[in-house]
Amino acid sequence: MNKKYLAVALVLLGYFHNVSAKEFVVSYDGFYDRLKVLEKGNFEFARVNFYVVDIATLEPCTIAKGEIVTENNSAPLTYTQDAQLLLPYDKKLDKDKAVVVIEPQNPKHDCQLKFQIEADHFSANNLNKADIYQLHTEFEELLSGLSGFFISKLMGFLLPEQKGIKVAFTHPVTFDDEQVQCIQQSCTFEVNETWQDNAVMLNTPNATITIEQVTPWIVK
Repeated sequence: MNKKYLAVALVLLGYFHNVSAKEFVVSYDGFYDRLKVLEKGNFEFARVNFYVVDIATLEPCTIAKGEIVTENNSAPLTYTQDAQLLLPYDKKLDKDKAVVVIEPQNPKHDCQLKFQIEADHFSANNLNKADIYQLHTEFEELLSGLSGFFISKLMGFLLPEQKGIKVAFTHPVTFDDEQVQCIQQSCTFEVNETWQDNAVMLNTPNATITIEQVTPWIVK
């Protein structure tokens, strides 16, 4: 197994299976296992989120309705306009072999489920090296936990390299730091140990900055 193969395998962990356009059913235990990693860790920013996306474009598949079903009960599924599934961390649902039933709004949409490691509650006010370093280490811990004991502990050298974080902004931005590289609205922040405890804000000529998404910067 080489690094390229493992990187592909880790990406595929995010896709539970392709689904029919009309209605599809996914076992809750796959969500529970990933939420359990979050619950056991100490994460201020890092999250693993679940989305329903178009297979070809990866754009959100609008959800018409959904529910969480067990043998004896059912409850409405909570989701956002961006087709993010807001699932509870519930041991009883896992024990009761619950399933998640989702119906896309467009019956012709070919959709699939994916998970995304990203940051919540990380804003422009957090663009200092200390907070970025913290988020980087949280992403590392979360990715290691999701990879499982065998890979992370015994074969960690096979994991793709995480060099820092990648930030998508709503508008093109630049930063006065050689470890930050930007192309239009997307910037990579190469993180090292010197960033720890450095609370100075990164310099930018942009008057206002709005963050759209923050993900790990993985080098395959």
